[in-house]
Amino acid sequence: MEKTLVILKPSTIQRGLVGQVLDRFQRKGLKIAGLKMMQLDEKILREHYAHLVDRPFFPTLLASMMATPVIVICLEGKDAVEVVRAMTGVTNSRKAAPGTIRGDFGMSGQENIVHASDSVENGMIEVKRFFADNEIFTYSLLAEPATYGPDELN
Repeated sequence: MEKTLVILKPSTIQRGLVGQVLDRFQRKGLKIAGLKMMQLDEKILREHYAHLVDRPFFPTLLASMMATPVIVICLEGKDAVEVVRAMTGVTNSRKAAPGTIRGDFGMSGQENIVHASDSVENGMIEVKRFFADNEIFTYSLLAEPATYGPDELN
């Protein structure tokens, strides 16, 4: 099964949406393989958002992501990256479709509720960035046979 990273951003914490957002992932059938709260610092954010460091909005992004602790989650499931990206919606919450996390809970391009890995490769890199090996758990859910067909379980 594939793993991906989700960060519940400070906007999620501040607005009391943690339970509702996490509930959506679990109801979909994704498994929580790792979960923790942490305070992000400039060093890890510069690494995580290296592709945005030279953009004019980067200082605002830093301040936003360090405003409160965040919750980092490693989710696991069949095609987890693609499924999570579809569930979160486009980056600008005002343009995100109703029914997506950003479409239902957000009004901003920056304060957009969640970060979600954008590829399988980045998912693996990001999970390792935020979790030690001993913080990722392998286990079976009793609901897996009702969530996946027999040919989809591995």
